[in-house]
Amino acid sequence: MHDPQSNDPLHGLTLETVLTALVDRYGWEGLAAKINVNCFKTDPSIKSSLTFLRKTPWAREKVETLYIRTFAKRGRRDTE
Repeated sequence: MHDPQSNDPLHGLTLETVLTALVDRYGWEGLAAKINVNCFKTDPSIKSSLTFLRKTPWAREKVETLYIRTFAKRGRRDTE
């Protein structure tokens, strides 16, 4: 009866949505400072970064963790 995904702050969000929100918040330079990967440093784009993140689980995890730390608490306050 309990849906385990209901507690997942990323449930229903695409990786593109997550990445776009982080770029909007921090910019590419700020994102590269927080997560040290070349796809954020050298000629960054959403498309090339998504390709890299989909193939690189450790980098995707860092992006998702940063998203949760940045937006999850604010999102909960907005819905309460």
